[in-house]
Amino acid sequence: MPETVLTRAKNGKLEVRSLGSRGDYVLCEYLDPGTMRSVGAKRKLLLKDQVGNVVEYFIVPLKDAKRSLLISAEPEEKNRQIWNEKTGKAEEIWGD
Repeated sequence: MPETVLTRAKNGKLEVRSLGSRGDYVLCEYLDPGTMRSVGAKRKLLLKDQVGNVVEYFIVPLKDAKRSLLISAEPEEKNRQIWNEKTGKAEEIWGD
């Protein structure tokens, strides 16, 4: 096994870094519709693997600015779009 896939845990134990899945992601931020300003640190991460399965997480910032907590979110079944501030238009989340 090549050393490039090995890592040390905080407890010093040697571990293998293994691929769980690979795919695409979308990071959503939330804005006030009246002012178009951020409503705070609320964010959501959507991950799509190579076969099209999607998992969603809310990103909760912790006191230490370098750390965040991911909380599993139930995927929304309804059709959704995302606002693209750069183009000023709504678009499909996955660009399909």
